[in-house]
Amino acid sequence: MNIQNFSLSEKLVSSSYVRQGLQARRGHEQLVRVLLQQGKCPEEGWSESTVELFLNELAVMDSNNFLGNCGVGEREGRVASGLVAKRHYRLIHGIGRSGDIAAVQPKAAGSSLLNKITNSVVLDVLKFTGVRSVSSCFVVPMATGMSLTLCFLTLRHRRPGARFILWPRIDQKSCFKSMLTAGFEPVVIENVLEGDELRTNLEEVERKIEELGAENFLCVHSTTSCFAPRVPDRLEELAVLCAKHDIPHIVNNAYGMQSSKCMHLIQQGARVGRIDAFVQSLDKNFMVPVGGAIIAGFDENFIKEISKMYPGRASASPSLDVLITLLTLGANGYKKLLAERKELYGHLAQELSALAERHGERLLHTPHNPISLAMSLNRLQTHGTAAVTQLGSMLFTRQVSGARVVPLGVEQTVSGHTFRGFMSHADAYPCPYLNAASAIGITRDDITLCIKRLDKCLKSLSKEACGEKSESGSPAEDVDDLTVRERRELLMSGASVLHLLLQRG
Repeated sequence: MNIQNFSLSEKLVSSSYVRQGLQARRGHEQLVRVLLQQGKCPEEGWSESTVELFLNELAVMDSNNFLGNCGVGEREGRVASGLVAKRHYRLIHGIGRSGDIAAVQPKAAGSSLLNKITNSVVLDVLKFTGVRSVSSCFVVPMATGMSLTLCFLTLRHRRPGARFILWPRIDQKSCFKSMLTAGFEPVVIENVLEGDELRTNLEEVERKIEELGAENFLCVHSTTSCFAPRVPDRLEELAVLCAKHDIPHIVNNAYGMQSSKCMHLIQQGARVGRIDAFVQSLDKNFMVPVGGAIIAGFDENFIKEISKMYPGRASASPSLDVLITLLTLGANGYKKLLAERKELYGHLAQELSALAERHGERLLHTPHNPISLAMSLNRLQTHGTAAVTQLGSMLFTRQVSGARVVPLGVEQTVSGHTFRGFMSHADAYPCPYLNAASAIGITRDDITLCIKRLDKCLKSLSKEACGEKSESGSPAEDVDDLTVRERRELLMSGASVLHLLLQRG
């Protein structure tokens, strides 16, 4: 509806009512105008109606939605299913062109605009979450591991003689495989134990650079967000070493955007030394479906090089998901989620510490890890490794997801490299432990229920070890631990089984 159509409407409906509708329409348009002018995440979130109006306006700018379009090419935005078209708001052409994921498509002005706006809004979010000097970023429709690979492949053209990537150990397969997929040999730097924490071995990093030669390293591949008792790498010191030896530095910031401490480390590293790019996941930081990441950095030209390395066009789904989310939350809504996460981290630490004390264990002291926590399982280990691993199985069957039980002595071979003590980020960590994390979106109820179920599992395992009958042998747990909906489903399933038995006589 433009101004002319509103004027024509006054012939059919009272002009006062039409003017009221026009004012409402202008309210939506004003929000869109500010977004296009500033390119920043709006302070307050938009209503769903405003978001949908904006997306529909973008969609009608793509050629597949032109009323008189006649497509005779191989890619014309045709969609067989109406459900698929609705799912994507009829934005079918994707983003980029064959030579550059950031390029504008002549056939798809709306999708191209979506891409540009999303990158601009995400850049604003990176700045207000702590990395204020970041100069460029783009959303790529790949998860963190493959996005890291894209960065390494781009650096290959700058350092064609390089063979190695220097990597402080973190026991996460996709990080390791991202380097191998790019065709490089990881030089694994074992962490050093300081108290309970596993920290970056800076002396070994420098020794390896001198031993193998700085010119033979493609980059240093460091990590911020990780599972305790490992803590974020010493980014400032690594950045200084990279600047000193003229070695590029790529940071895996997978779920670090939700932590002001991780973002501060990146900002400081770039200030005192060298960080070329940092990569973060969309799903872990913005609560959207898996499949996207943000590649960001401090040199706009290098970030453009990475975007041009992506072969072909790309799916617009991750860009669409994160833009919808940020427009709906607004900057204030996202900041509120970050504040709640930080507050609940303290609550989770208190609850885990109290639980650990009741069972003769302790909360490992890992103050440099702002997201993940770890609780020792020494008493459980006295009954054997099987008891430790059984705890993980019990938690999973009782619908406690995300908790990691890490036993001692696990060996894992990943693409030919054998890691001793796999999952613990060290060859021989002193004790087995359980991980839990306070990540964005967690609630107080999640923590309460997790602690309750973990407590029962530990009691059950302790009684089994003593030869006593367990109180909590049922995967569904006690009835008082279930929601009303869960109780109803259990009753219905029980009634169905009884009905079948009666039918069979």
